[in-house]
Amino acid sequence: MSSVFRIILQRIALGVLTLFIVSIVIFTAVNMLPGDFAQAILGQAATPEAIAAIRQDLGLDQPPVSRYFTWLAGAVQGDLGSSFAQANFASFVGAESGGTEVTVATQIAPRFANTMFLAGVTACIAVPFSIFLGVLAALYRNSAFDKAANVFTLSSISSPEFFLAYVLILFLAVLNPVLPSLSNIYDGMGFGERLQKTLLPALTLTLVVTAHMMRMTRAAIINLLASPYIEMARLKGISPLRVIVKHALPNALAPIINVVALNLAYLITGVVVVEVVFVYPGIGQLFVDGVKTRDIPLVQACCLIFAAAYILLNLTADIMSLLSNPRLRHPK
Repeated sequence: MSSVFRIILQRIALGVLTLFIVSIVIFTAVNMLPGDFAQAILGQAATPEAIAAIRQDLGLDQPPVSRYFTWLAGAVQGDLGSSFAQANFASFVGAESGGTEVTVATQIAPRFANTMFLAGVTACIAVPFSIFLGVLAALYRNSAFDKAANVFTLSSISSPEFFLAYVLILFLAVLNPVLPSLSNIYDGMGFGERLQKTLLPALTLTLVVTAHMMRMTRAAIINLLASPYIEMARLKGISPLRVIVKHALPNALAPIINVVALNLAYLITGVVVVEVVFVYPGIGQLFVDGVKTRDIPLVQACCLIFAAAYILLNLTADIMSLLSNPRLRHPK
């Protein structure tokens, strides 16, 4: 077995172990949330007998350890359980209207697809834009452009997401009605219309993640500009832009790939505030709705998906950095 393959297997095993530990934290934290689903559904006038009956019907009377392993076994098989809110609704309408119980996976699937679409649009804008800014900032180091780019990106990453969202709504939806302020997308919507309604939240997320990727690209390239082969390329008379793009940038891919993957992970796990502001029907909005209704299986599933996506993208960044850097492939 090669050393690279062994290292990759170690990273994957560490990722699985991390996800298992995170699942314990998620289950414990969600079940420690204040409030009770049965009490929230029945109201303050509910009798203890009615609350106990609902808790027994939903399995909330079981010991926490038993409920955790039941949930974990189902999650490993792709069964995230049934939504408490949907189960309560089905108990009222199912017998008369033939309603069927809606699983958590059924609820999450379209919302997760919407979140991935938003993350994809943001990545298509933010990654090229950030690398382009980083290359130009390294090319014109300490110039007015470099300072302006740093001030702009640091200001955007230092501002709260909701503040950036409302600023963009003010300038691009109210004062200049170019884009819609609400991202009310639905199934069957055309790609062009869906893209138009997604652009404003995508631009908000772009402003948040650009600074990190741009500054990492700039720092990685500047660090390589003092290398002997870069000096040789300059002595040959190659233009500064070509030196950076053809010689420095390919050798700076390892840290750039790492920071891009980390920011892509944020685009999936950090969209909650942006989705709520724009009423975007993604998994972040679904997560907030689940917290409001004390829907424990739904909240647990959303948290587990966030954690799995973050760990997977971090693992991908680690492996790609390993494969793109010979010093990491051969540490000795």
